Amino acid sequence: MTAARPITVRRATRADLLSIYRIEKASFPQPWPFTAFEGFLDEPGFLVAVAGRSDRAGAREAMGEAEEDVVGYVVADSVPNHGRMIGHVKDLAVSPARRGEGIGRRLLSRALSTLGSESVGWVKLEVRDGNEPALALYREFGFELRRRVPRYYADGETALVMVRPIEA
Repeated sequence: MTAARPITVRRATRADLLSIYRIEKASFPQPWPFTAFEGFLDEPGFLVAVAGRSDRAGAREAMGEAEEDVVGYVVADSVPNHGRMIGHVKDLAVSPARRGEGIGRRLLSRALSTLGSESVGWVKLEVRDGNEPALALYREFGFELRRRVPRYYADGETALVMVRPIEA
């Protein structure tokens, strides 16, 4: 049996969108629509984590199938804010079957590096108040609570707005 290739992170492509959408639907009670992802394809901070397939990869490639599986993604961009650019991590998810492997950590790290290269001074995100795994990850990366937004989500749950500086 051949060992699977390691996880790599790269820019998202149109061919990744269906896999991304499937992960989104499996991860969130109120998933983004498919078309929302299409709108971010040109963003440098729209990244995917992919795992190479080890079983019959050559045969799959010959049949026109992808040699890799999308196992996670992050959507991050930058927007003007009072004359300065601020980064925004809009969405981050890992396939339920691959959670706990550090994939979300790798995606977030790469997204923050990408935003830093765009002269972003600060990054913000919103996260559900009850999403403990995500909160632990964001705290690990130095995000701090800025404010709470009651009833931010359609189901009435509070969002926590978290921020962190990007080192120059």
